[in-house]
Amino acid sequence: MRLNKYLADCGVASRRACDKLIAEGRVAVNGKIVDQMGVVVNPDNDHVTVNGKRVAVKHKTYYILLHKPKGYVTTVSDELGRRTVMDLIDIKTRLYPVGRLDYDTEGALILTNDGDVANKLTHPKNQVSKVYVCRISGEITNAEVAKLERGVEIDGKLTLPAGVKVLESDVHHSRVELTIREGRNRQVRRMFEAIGKDVEFLKRVAVGEIRLGGLSRGKYRFLNEKEIAYLKSLK
Repeated sequence: MRLNKYLADCGVASRRACDKLIAEGRVAVNGKIVDQMGVVVNPDNDHVTVNGKRVAVKHKTYYILLHKPKGYVTTVSDELGRRTVMDLIDIKTRLYPVGRLDYDTEGALILTNDGDVANKLTHPKNQVSKVYVCRISGEITNAEVAKLERGVEIDGKLTLPAGVKVLESDVHHSRVELTIREGRNRQVRRMFEAIGKDVEFLKRVAVGEIRLGGLSRGKYRFLNEKEIAYLKSLK
């Protein structure tokens, strides 16, 4: 790689500005000052400094929203040979799914190689909201809605208060939007089980301010600057 491009990739300055730094004798490769254009360096082996300080290529970070379909596990690999969400991502950089969606659940899943952001999203203190649209068996009553809103007992501990919005309901099925701020194992399904309802379909439509929108099943998109800024703003 040409030295000026390497310096630019390291975030030192633009290529033209890097040419000027080189011409001024402010760049050294393996301890030797370089003041000629066109020098080629090996990013993996050469030691490059600017004004005596070593520079290196910045780690490129990716922030991706995937519409996870049913039938995929939310792991990087699976010992049982099942399809994983990574099979849907055509990016060479190693990414990691943030949190989990069950095998039979679809919807919004964030993947990144930014460990700090991943930790912010999953740390219990931040209580990042997750919004689900659920189709459940039977009609849901006002009393059952109130119970979900207050919190139901799972493994001997009450869930945090939830947001519940009934989208439609009849004697056969109900569609409910459920907003939770924690991430216990199979939590949404178990919350409905606690009020005697079976979940027939479950889709996560938002993680915090990141919304799934019209993204098709199995497809992904890069988060925009506003969405990335939101993730980084989490404490």
